[in-house]
Amino acid sequence: MNREAALKVVLALVGLLFFALAYPGMMFVRQDPALSMMFSIYVTLGLFLLLAIRDPAANRSLIAFTAWSSFAHAAVMGTQALLNMVSHGELVGVAVLLVIGGALIALAPAKQHAAPGLTP
Repeated sequence: MNREAALKVVLALVGLLFFALAYPGMMFVRQDPALSMMFSIYVTLGLFLLLAIRDPAANRSLIAFTAWSSFAHAAVMGTQALLNMVSHGELVGVAVLLVIGGALIALAPAKQHAAPGLTP
């Protein structure tokens, strides 16, 4: 499998995973409104990742945002778990987010360079 095909598979899996948070997001609306709001952002991101499958190179910044925001979320959640602010079970989520971020960074499309003489 080539790099672009592998990236498309990862985008599909992560996009579907994030989009699937719509259901628990609706369940937490009354119990934990902040979690529900965060899930709504992930659901939206999941939809755009699914759209990015058509042309990953044109969506390089979206892929980079997803990777780096996954690392940031993992860092905050991991710190909170280690400081006993949240359950240590959250470390599973930290691992998942680190895998997502690492896979997207490793497979991200190369930066496109403008042709000489075409700079604005």
